[in-house]
Amino acid sequence: MKIKLVKSPIGRPVKHKKTVRALGFTKLNQVVEKEDNPQIRGMIKQVAYMLQIED
Repeated sequence: MKIKLVKSPIGRPVKHKKTVRALGFTKLNQVVEKEDNPQIRGMIKQVAYMLQIED
């Protein structure tokens, strides 16, 4: 699945910032590819308001 960071983590809770970083994002509008598993789905669910997901 492809995931794109569309909103900045600046001003967000520290836990959400760490989750965005753990997903592999370093820049805004960056796209990363991750395998579809329950751990990644949980991370995406936590910060879904900052992401755009393409299956």
